Parts: sequence; C-alpha cells; structure tokens
Amino acid sequence: ALVTAALGWGTGGAATRAAFQQDLGPYTVAALRSLLAAAAVVAFLVLGGRGLSRSRPAIRLGIVMGVVNLATPFVFFTLAVGYASAGFVGLVTAVIPLGTAIWAHVLLPAERLYPAKVGAMSIALAGVAVLVLSGDSGLASGGNVALATGCTLLAVTSASFAGVWAKRHAADYDPLRLTGIQFVVGAGILLVAMLIAEGPPGPLTGAGAGLIGYLAAASTYLPFLMFYWVLRRVTAVQASLIGYIVPLVAVTAGIVFLDEQLQSGLVMGGILILAGVLLTDRLERTVARN
Repeated sequence: ALVTAALGWGTGGAATRAAFQQDLGPYTVAALRSLLAAAAVVAFLVLGGRGLSRSRPAIRLGIVMGVVNLATPFVFFTLAVGYASAGFVGLVTAVIPLGTAIWAHVLLPAERLYPAKVGAMSIALAGVAVLVLSGDSGLASGGNVALATGCTLLAVTSASFAGVWAKRHAADYDPLRLTGIQFVVGAGILLVAMLIAEGPPGPLTGAGAGLIGYLAAASTYLPFLMFYWVLRRVTAVQASLIGYIVPLVAVTAGIVFLDEQLQSGLVMGGILILAGVLLTDRLERTVARN
C-alpha cells in the first residue's frame, strides 16, 4: 500500500510540471485534480451503497483533513513545482517523517521525541540546508530555491500534522468514507481559490486532460486511500516513511520525462536527507522492539 501511494505521489510533481507546459495554472491543476478525485470517490461510495459518513466525528475529521491534508498541501506543493524541479520538491518532501515525529510528540503520548531521534532528524534538516545553500533547483534555467523550499516546507508541515491527527482519531473513520469527505471539502476550497486567483479554466488540450486525469486518479485518490488504510495499522511515524520512496520516484520521473538535471547540490542534500530519515526509522524500530 505504501509503495502504491509513493509511486502516485512521487510522479505527481513531474505530471504537474508537464501540466504547466499545457498552460494550466497551479491553482487550476490543484482544483481540477481534486474535483475529479472527489467525484470518483463519491460515485464509488454511492454506487456501492455506502454513501458518505453521517458520523459527526468522521465529518469533523474529514473537514479538518480537507483543509490540512488536501487543500493546503496541494496548493503549496503545486506552487513549489513552479519554482524548482520535481526532484528538488520530492527531496524536501522526504522530511515529512520528521514533521510527523514533531507533531506526534505534541499530540500522541506514545510517540515521544528523545535525544537520539532529534540527532537523526538534525542530519536530514542539514540536508535541506544544503539544498537551499547550493542554489541548485534541478532546472536548466530559472527557478527560485528559496521560494520552492518555503512552499514545500509549508506543505510538509500541514501534511505532517494531518497524518498525526488522523492517527489520533483512527477509531472515528472508515478510510474510504474519510477520503470522500476530505476530497469534497478540499475540492470546494481549491475551486474557490482557482476562481479567485486564475478564473475559470479554458478548454483543455488532450494532453492537459490526460495529465489532470492521471493526477486525479494515480496521484490523488489512490495514494490517499492507501495511506489512510495503512495509518490504521501502524504508527504515524512508520506510515510517514513513505517519504523514503517518494523522493527517488520524483527525481527519476523528472529526469526521464522532463529532462530535469541531477545537480551536485541535489545529490549532497538528498543523501543527507535520506540518511537522516533512515536513521530516524531505525531508531524507531529499535525502540518499538524494546
């Protein structure tokens, strides 16, 4: 399930940059992909005779998830890809387990920080610093590393909180129904943002429509469903370790499909980020066994 989600999210950056090449704006991309995903999951629930949840705790959680796990990350991840390569954004996204660990320390009594974990997290954060200071965006020309990093970290902060909040309320929801509520709420927010920032979208090209469809199905609906399913079975930090795979997929997809560059700053920063995240995971596993 985590691999399926990682492949979807990892290729999302490259698909988004390709959508920009079809003259689609960032808010339009975010809104259309979420609208299609929302329509798909609601149709599936209705046709399956299940419908959206009427449980008040599930509805409240779905509204929160729509804001912090869909609308906010979608906007900032999409904006970030406009300033740097999909690989760059994917590497910074790898710090989601670190953000999750911090939120878990605050919100989940059983998942506290300890000195060794903080040290491991510091290695990954040093990798982010290397990415920023190197100035390498992964693009042949243009790009803005500072803006790309800022947007990505805002998205990471929101998504990390969402994962911990969903774990804290794991007993209150069915994964598919929660996904439906989240998509409906998030899509509504993004639609309003699109109309304000960019106006109604014009006619889509065939390639543009295909990219939006891919983003809606493979990079939105399926990954979220798989992630919520996993969250009910493992710790919040373990579930967030999807961050191992997303950067590798993002870098590879950007190089193969968009001719993005694997610059030295990305390599050095990426090694530190993944090393820090891997060490954090090993510490978590050791603590869990003991």
